[in-house]
Amino acid sequence: MNPAEAYILKQEEPYKSILMQLQTIVEAILPNPELHYKWRIPFYYNGELPICYFNKSKDYVDLAFWHGERLTKHREHFITANRKAVTSLRYRLPDDINDDVILYVIKKQLAINTNPFKLVLKPKRSKRN
Repeated sequence: MNPAEAYILKQEEPYKSILMQLQTIVEAILPNPELHYKWRIPFYYNGELPICYFNKSKDYVDLAFWHGERLTKHREHFITANRKAVTSLRYRLPDDINDDVILYVIKKQLAINTNPFKLVLKPKRSKRN
């Protein structure tokens, strides 16, 4: 079992059920899902493109993603407060999960097809002689 799966399975209910349901949905939508464990949380990639990550907090689970400013539908579901680059969908119960919203977000992330980590890297300076 990889560390990302262990992270999901060690959570208490209802968060474990939320995470497992999100995992199933994300893997059904992504053409080439890859589950990684980075910064002590599960990250989903599609090939080399980071798509989203799961973060269990005190009393909720976030399905977090980048490029939220480019998503026009379902804005009422997005959590953006006190964030510069990340947007999320927040769940406290498995019944809170809306498959249509997740489908929209992931399809848009694939269409945007821009690695958010490369956007924050500073270009290398050229050496002067």
